[in-house]
Amino acid sequence: MRRIIDNDYLIAVLRLVVGIVFIYASVYKIADPGAFAKSIWYYHMIPGSLINLIAIILPWVELICGICLILGVWYDGSVILINLMTFVFIIALASAYYRGLDIDCGCFKASSGGGSSVLKSLLFDIVLLAFTIALLFSRSRKWRLEGK
Repeated sequence: MRRIIDNDYLIAVLRLVVGIVFIYASVYKIADPGAFAKSIWYYHMIPGSLINLIAIILPWVELICGICLILGVWYDGSVILINLMTFVFIIALASAYYRGLDIDCGCFKASSGGGSSVLKSLLFDIVLLAFTIALLFSRSRKWRLEGK
């Protein structure tokens, strides 16, 4: 197992895939924070006073972490934050699914409040978490801009 998660080429592909996912996810949220705030509100998990703050800050954290992951700059911090965000996204989606909420996840586009993508998004995030955990435990240091 250690040989697999330490493979430089596999880790490079995972960095690229996960980084692109987070960059892509941030784009619409940065462009339209109001629509993203509405997507957050549909989950009914965050106090109303924090929704706008989260809608403004979270997309920039996703963007910066995605770029850092791909470039290999501030790598350890970005991998930890990406793992944390993915875990929180899984909790939110699982909660929505368990409560029977009929919402779109709001991950890559503005949520209209209704949809059937919660389970699909949950499964996607579980696979993404497996990738991010591999990045967290890999000892591969190849193709990073930071000197290690």
